[in-house]
Amino acid sequence: MSKPQVLICGTIVHAHDELKNDLGAVAEVLQLDSADRQAFYKDCAEGGRYSNITAIYRHNDSASSIGVFDADLIAHLPASLKSICHNGAGYDQIDVAAAKQRGIHVSHTPSAVDDATADVAMFLVLSSLRQFYRAERNAREGKWKSGLKPAHDPETKVLGIIGMGGIGSALARRAEAFDMKILYHNRNRNPNAQPSWEYVSSQAELLRRADVVSLNLPLNPQTEKSFGREQFGQMKDGAILVNTARGGVVDEEELIKALESGKLSSAGLDVYPAEPKIDSRLVAMEQCILLPHMGTETCETQKKMEVQVFGSIKAVLETGKPTFLVKEHRE
Repeated sequence: MSKPQVLICGTIVHAHDELKNDLGAVAEVLQLDSADRQAFYKDCAEGGRYSNITAIYRHNDSASSIGVFDADLIAHLPASLKSICHNGAGYDQIDVAAAKQRGIHVSHTPSAVDDATADVAMFLVLSSLRQFYRAERNAREGKWKSGLKPAHDPETKVLGIIGMGGIGSALARRAEAFDMKILYHNRNRNPNAQPSWEYVSSQAELLRRADVVSLNLPLNPQTEKSFGREQFGQMKDGAILVNTARGGVVDEEELIKALESGKLSSAGLDVYPAEPKIDSRLVAMEQCILLPHMGTETCETQKKMEVQVFGSIKAVLETGKPTFLVKEHRE
């Protein structure tokens, strides 16, 4: 009896042994090599090379050849497909509603990214409070402490986390080690939150009380540009914004205005609305700490993510449904 077919849409960088010996033991693994989107559609059509695939392993790097998984692409996927198993916690490159309408499950890798992304967020929190970017540049330019003013300790500062999922929880644990007070805002109270983390049902109250605000929420139609003029106006004067979620959840024009006016003393950013482009006005601001989307750029985390996707695909083959379904497909 032939094995079910699985299509790899993206590059496997670390988990080659697991791909061959684990997933390869239960599935025939095909590698995406369609030249472009139209060629991919042809390969997915009846009688095409991918017409019998059961699951897709998807990584964002496949967008360079076939584009994002929008409604049009999903409409061309073969009838045999049961699941798109995405490598990444964020899945804004997939039209999950279109997939759901076709009966195709979508999964992602939430827990695998938690620690690495929280490390980046904590780095941005500390760097923003202490203004380490300016200090490092001084050191490299031979200026020592010229022009540097005393910054701020993290101890006793209030960290407000918007989105207390896995990443937010990992960040809270790290911040507590620096004696920061933790507030968090979610749609609902997190039942796994530590007793010392204060749940705030009103986002406006969190913004009013927090010295540093960290965004840890997904990008979707409801959250796009949800953090803008009103939210910046509710923050403390001189507060700090940290974003390791998605650039699109912030109204970038309003962020720049808040920084230029001094409403925000600093911002620590790992994500941007038009990646890989970073607005030149942000680049010119000495008070901003900017990273090029480094959240999961570690060998260990990337391997965890790859292996987690393989596990979701195996679940599809065994039960018809992947593990780690996106929230829209759990509702």
